[in-house]
Order: sequence, then C-alpha cells, then structure tokens
Amino acid sequence: MEPVTILDLDDHLPLTCTRSGTCCHGKHVWLNPWELACLARARGIEPAEARRSFTVDGGTRLRFDGPPGWKNSPACSQYDPAVGCTIHEQRPLACRLYPLGRRRQGEAVGYIHDGSEFPCLAGCPAVTGLPHLTVEAYLAGQEVAVAESVADAYLEICQDLAEGAFVLVFDSGLAMSGTTGVLSRWRLIVDSDARTRIADVAPSWLDALQIPRLDPRDGRAFAAAHRSLLQTEAQAAFASLTDAGTIADASLTMLALALHLAQSLGGDPVEFGRHWCDRAEAEGLS
Repeated sequence: MEPVTILDLDDHLPLTCTRSGTCCHGKHVWLNPWELACLARARGIEPAEARRSFTVDGGTRLRFDGPPGWKNSPACSQYDPAVGCTIHEQRPLACRLYPLGRRRQGEAVGYIHDGSEFPCLAGCPAVTGLPHLTVEAYLAGQEVAVAESVADAYLEICQDLAEGAFVLVFDSGLAMSGTTGVLSRWRLIVDSDARTRIADVAPSWLDALQIPRLDPRDGRAFAAAHRSLLQTEAQAAFASLTDAGTIADASLTMLALALHLAQSLGGDPVEFGRHWCDRAEAEGLS
C-alpha cells in the first residue's frame, strides 16, 4: 500500500490550481447517489441516463474514457480540453478535495495526500510558483462542507443496510434455526467484484439505492430523505417474510446494497463486509 502524508489544517501547501487538467486524467472518482444526481442535473439528463453513460463499476465510479492526456491516461468523461470540467459547479467531493484526501475513523476526520511527495509536483511543476494555501483555506475555497456532510450521511446509510441484513437473519430466528449456508453466501458476495455483487440484486433495488427521485439541490436533505426512503422500502418488502430461503435472499440483497454503497464512497467493501460477516458468525450465523 502506498504511504500517505497526514496533514494538519494549518499546513501550507502549493494548492493553487494551474488549470492544466492533468488531474482530470487517469483517476478513480467515486460517486455516491447524491453526486450522481448532481452530475445528472449538471448535464440536464435523468440520473438513470447519467449512470448509464458516465459511470462504471455498477454506477459507483465516474467513467474516464476521454482523449488521452497526462501520461497518456484517458480524460474524465466530463472533461473538455477547451473549457476544463464541464460540471465544475456540481463536481464530486473527490474532485473538490484533490490533491487531498479525507479519512474518517469513527468521529475523527483528517486530511491526507498520497505519497511522501506532494502529488501535484510531477504533473504541474508550475504550481510551486503560485500562492501556497493552508489546508483549511483550500477546503473552504473548494466548498467541501456539504459534500462531506453527505458522504458522512451515506456512511450511516451503509451501516443501516448492513444492519438490515443482520436483523433479517437474527430477528427472524433464521440464524438459530439450524439453517446453514447463509454465511458462506454472505462471504461469497463480500469477496466478489462490483458487477458480480449486484448480478442477483433486483434492478428496482439498485435504482432505489442509486437513483432515487429526489431533488439534489440540498445535499443534506437529499441524503436524509434517501435514508428514509430506503428504510420504508425495506420495511415494506421484508418485514412480513417467513420463508427461510426468502429471508436469506433478502439479507443478501441488503448486504449487497451496503457493499455497493460503501464502494461508491471510496471505501473498501471487502473490509466492510468481512466485519459484518465476522460479527454474524460470532453470534451464530452459519
């Protein structure tokens, strides 16, 4: 794993952008549901069309399929060499933060950059001649507060979905009924790639997770409403289930949605999923 540099908010760094576009080539930019809705709004299209045209990995990552540039890497699908980012006002959190990253552990939030050398120096050496900024000033200028709040809200929704899988198998009595094979199915889906993970998830559930019919102009309200919608839909679909096989399938749906959302936030779905599998095994799921 590449080392990272941990930053303080008062660190001064060459954070004034050169507008050369090197950072718009060859990157991984994850998109949570609100960011996907913002992309669609910026492009004047429906979220379903934005997901189909501009994302990969099951709608969790921005597509980079434009003309090659820096290091012959493909440009972001939203990058125009003549004007730069075509969705700049609605750009995702990852783009607002770059070259910084954000790391949350529990309630503690910190900022980092990849490697021991500042990432912009290789592709944008002219940045050293531009004004240096504190990390705090840079974040304020990039207007990250709402996007960070939304990302944190979606972390909570990840937990809700995984907890929903847990509740289905334990509160129904399935885990203690002697039924076997559920945990192995959980572990299989945890270790799968995005496409495999969602292959057996009903399209209606993927749409509910990724493209809810909500107005993205207020990010915090969007995430809160989305959380309520998912809770309501899960309650309606799964609360009255009694058949063991159907309950097991429902738990897999909830777990798959949690993993998919975790990936869209730039998290490690395998690590996240194994935590829940280990917890379930410790409490008796087999």
